[in-house]
Amino acid sequence: MDLRFTPDEIAFRDEVRAFFRDAQPPSIRRKMELGQRLSKEDIVAWQRILNARGWAVPHWPVEWGGTGWGPVKNYLFREEMQRAPAPDPLSFNVSMVGPVLVAWGTEAQKRRFLPRIANLDYWFCQGFSEPGAGSDLASLRTAARLEGGHYVVNGQKIWTSRAHLADWMFCLVRTDAGAKPQRGISYLLVDMKTPGVTVRPIPTIDGEHYFNEVFLDDVRVPAENLVGEENEGWTYAKYLLGNERIGIARIGATKYRLQRAKELAARVLEGGRPLSESVRFREKVAALEVELKALELTELRVVANARNLPPGAQDPASSVLKIRGTELQQAATEILMEIAGAHAMTRQSGHLWGTATEEPIGPEWAATVAPDYFFTRAASIYGGSNEIQKNVIAKRILGL
Repeated sequence: MDLRFTPDEIAFRDEVRAFFRDAQPPSIRRKMELGQRLSKEDIVAWQRILNARGWAVPHWPVEWGGTGWGPVKNYLFREEMQRAPAPDPLSFNVSMVGPVLVAWGTEAQKRRFLPRIANLDYWFCQGFSEPGAGSDLASLRTAARLEGGHYVVNGQKIWTSRAHLADWMFCLVRTDAGAKPQRGISYLLVDMKTPGVTVRPIPTIDGEHYFNEVFLDDVRVPAENLVGEENEGWTYAKYLLGNERIGIARIGATKYRLQRAKELAARVLEGGRPLSESVRFREKVAALEVELKALELTELRVVANARNLPPGAQDPASSVLKIRGTELQQAATEILMEIAGAHAMTRQSGHLWGTATEEPIGPEWAATVAPDYFFTRAASIYGGSNEIQKNVIAKRILGL
């Protein structure tokens, strides 16, 4: 298998790299470099810049705004975006609900939602997990019954990322309580402004408001917001979760963190000498770089194999990428924590959000290291926990 890039692919990589260098607003670039959190306005502004360039939804069909790129160019695009570093387009929109609508939505749904999803006129959140139904998603209990032209929805969702910012939620609901768990689930689009929708924050250890509980009490959803067929939502959810894992290894982001770590270690003294000269530190960085290179080659094999898969099919080896990729993301944040030392443990929310009026305690870059470390602990859980991915590998690759 030849994993070398062609001259055309190298030229494309250079074009993309130049775009991320020149088109990203300086205020957003600075936040990305410092590890600061982006506001909703930042995320919307950047996605609209991508959309104006025709690159917000590159993996969609061309008729709905896609680029027609193959797997390799999509890989290079993600890699350069993460290494720039530049923000990813909102994954709930472009990698989750959008592809489901492309595959199973009605023409009316496609015309209404897809252009607004690509331009981030509609911000979607994901209503899947529930108390007692996370990794075992098929046991969800949020129920919907059809009354006239509406589904009446009652239940609770949890760990709903950015629900407090969202305009819409794509939601799994149980529409046939008597069917086998996977057969009685439907996929609805819920307007978050509908009466009966309540969003409550779940503060996390990194000091952020990212997750939420969502309560649905007699929420009336127009029947036209059903995607696909009733009781077939499990099929769409599996397809969506496969799309969610595309690029979840975030190798480009880990490369950027490691490069950042080496630059910062040259400024930090340990025993009167730069930390970058410490043999122990250099061994740790080198070991991580070797692991990252091995993972990159694995991802390139998955990308090359994607040419041979039927449309919409997912390579089970993506589970390998998810497991090792998230472990290496966590390892890179641990190295940055070591570099920051005691400064990493200070709580400086203003500097985390780029709104501080006072001077930082220690280097400005250190103010975001601990929140980043804590948030990245969740990387091995979201997108399908690593334990579940090991089951996928055992079943679909090893045949156990």
